[in-house]
Amino acid sequence: MGRLLIVSNRLPITVSKIKNAIHFQSSIGGVATGLASFYKSYNGIWFGWPGISLKKINEREKTFIKEKLVRNNCYPVFLSQHEIEYYYAGFCNKTIWPLFHYFTEYALYRKDFWEAYKKGNRTFAEVIFKYAKPGDKIWIHDYHFLLLPKILREKLPNVAIGLFLHIPFPSFEIFSILPWRKEILEGIAEADLIGFHTYEYVKCFLESIGRIMGYEQDFLQITAGNRVVMADAFPMGIDYNRFAEAINNSDVQKEVEKTRKKAGKNKIILSIDRLDYTKGIRERLLSYDTFLTKYPEYKRKVTLILVAAPSRTKVEHYIMLKKDVDELVGRINGRHGTIDWMPIWYMYRTLPFNMLVAFYQIADIALITPLRDGMNLMAKEFIATKSDGKGVLILSEMAGAAEELGEAIIVNPNNIEEMADALKTALTIPEEEQIKQNRIMQKRLKNYNIERWAKDFMERLSYIKKIQEELGVKKLTQKVEEHLLKDYIKGKKCLFLLDYDGTLVPFTKKPEKARPDEEVFALINSLAKKVKNEVVIVSGRKKETMNRWFGHLNIGLISDHGVWIREKGKRWQMIEPMENQWKKEIRPILELYANRTPGSFIEDKEFSLAWHYRSANPELAKIRAKELKDTILHLTINLDLEVLEGNKVMEIKNLGTSKGRSVLKWLSEGEWDFILAIGDDWTDEEIFEVLPEWAYSIKVGLTASKAKFNIPSYIEVRALLKKMGKVW
Repeated sequence: MGRLLIVSNRLPITVSKIKNAIHFQSSIGGVATGLASFYKSYNGIWFGWPGISLKKINEREKTFIKEKLVRNNCYPVFLSQHEIEYYYAGFCNKTIWPLFHYFTEYALYRKDFWEAYKKGNRTFAEVIFKYAKPGDKIWIHDYHFLLLPKILREKLPNVAIGLFLHIPFPSFEIFSILPWRKEILEGIAEADLIGFHTYEYVKCFLESIGRIMGYEQDFLQITAGNRVVMADAFPMGIDYNRFAEAINNSDVQKEVEKTRKKAGKNKIILSIDRLDYTKGIRERLLSYDTFLTKYPEYKRKVTLILVAAPSRTKVEHYIMLKKDVDELVGRINGRHGTIDWMPIWYMYRTLPFNMLVAFYQIADIALITPLRDGMNLMAKEFIATKSDGKGVLILSEMAGAAEELGEAIIVNPNNIEEMADALKTALTIPEEEQIKQNRIMQKRLKNYNIERWAKDFMERLSYIKKIQEELGVKKLTQKVEEHLLKDYIKGKKCLFLLDYDGTLVPFTKKPEKARPDEEVFALINSLAKKVKNEVVIVSGRKKETMNRWFGHLNIGLISDHGVWIREKGKRWQMIEPMENQWKKEIRPILELYANRTPGSFIEDKEFSLAWHYRSANPELAKIRAKELKDTILHLTINLDLEVLEGNKVMEIKNLGTSKGRSVLKWLSEGEWDFILAIGDDWTDEEIFEVLPEWAYSIKVGLTASKAKFNIPSYIEVRALLKKMGKVW
């Protein structure tokens, strides 16, 4: 079993220097805390920044830090002050963080930040390269490393790489604002498995990578260049037992008693977060103010404990936020407070674990209402500590955790009145109802804890690697190619059956722009001029188009998915008599769907109608294509028609005609000793199906096929045909 290499921004151990002495302490919060509980059980080693700048330590101290961390399976990646300011504080936290959380007005698009981000990712890669071995699995965490999979793949082509994004992935409209969106997606797509907290984020990612990169998708599998990768949702869990059992700790109980004594009989509302503009702390305070104004009978009966952990204290927006929160707390305490009652206890600090659990335990209500949050583990931690089942969680619908914790009171964090009313509701829910709802959530969180989450991700990573291996077995390797060339050289009568779109040329948004270039003509001519060769281009295009492009060549042509054929040196002929009166009935339906799907259009062929949707919104097009197919199939039962689904096109044509049927004319007329068929979509499967067992069949793209081999793209097809054109 290979090792697990974890890569995250911070190590589970943070290093600091106080009065010339080096200090080590456990990291608090975020990914580091979540992963620290299990990584050693996976034979894991951890790469991350130890939290101290190279500027603050000398070489001797650096060596000392590294040696001590390595003993804990932690491998430090040291960052310069410039990298900390421009890579971490810059691009990570002033570009990606606000943009991915929908705070577009805060995002900065500075080239120097971007250059530092690229350098920072490479800095991490250089350390990983020193220790990574074949058979390792590399699990990369979060938005700091969106370029890292591609950098690692360059030197570690066969290593399993997983990437997990702990923050939301924004909608296509938001993500496309990013100037370096394509480079970011190229970096992400080199991971084998891309994980998100919710399926909503998966959908946003799939839409972006589909529309910006043009990558084909089959549910959660993505064909990214010559690789198949997967995106999926894995809602991160917590170390449930650690929180559930911590309430029995004597230090925790002391904190509980101390706080309860101070609060008296008041109901405790707990708000705990990093002081970050995405957390909705201002809105939370405004809702509490509204609650006290609207329901004055609760004054002196409730206390809000507001814990705001310092975060990015030198960033302008965070400085302004702290000022606003300080003033708002003072204003609410001044407006509603009395000599013997303070509505808000405000703590601007990071809590140690014992105090955190104590606050969870004594809180009657947890008010967790981020404006946008990838998951929010604190909501889960609060529920886990409720051993007696009492307590109410008020949770933002914008937190990823809301999908799992539906028994909580779910609120819109921008709706101040709704949150104020939610506080009133929470205070009046009977204890038996609280216990019932919390037990349901506790069972769910206990079952899908942090270890189960990690195991799930690792199993899915192994699954996609297995799929890649299976496809790899069918890839046209150099050895297979050499065998093919030898058989071709020996052949005395050779047949080439070549699809056009996606096989000889790339797809374009408008089919008329995919004209053959000089290289295509040169490749076909180099094969066709040899007496032993018969070249046939098999296409779904109209015969007029095929004639205009290839009519002057000494080759065979098949158009309209097999309706028309033209043998070498002869005229076009129809494979069998057909009629097209049905088009009058079907065309209005296609026009309706074209009008309802911006970017799509209808192509009218002599004996078929095609609806193209390559330029349409992928999500909308997928829905419309399913609707259209169902509608057409219902109408064509008695019309002897069939529906062909190609690459971003749906075609309605007469039943019985096919590419497979049309190539039978060539297969039956010659005693071939070498046959090569190449195609890219499922209509070409009809050709592969009728070939003799010994023939060579190649599917363009890395999807399942009846073809014997796969080849990544039209580029490799051209390269193969070029080699064949040069040999005799």
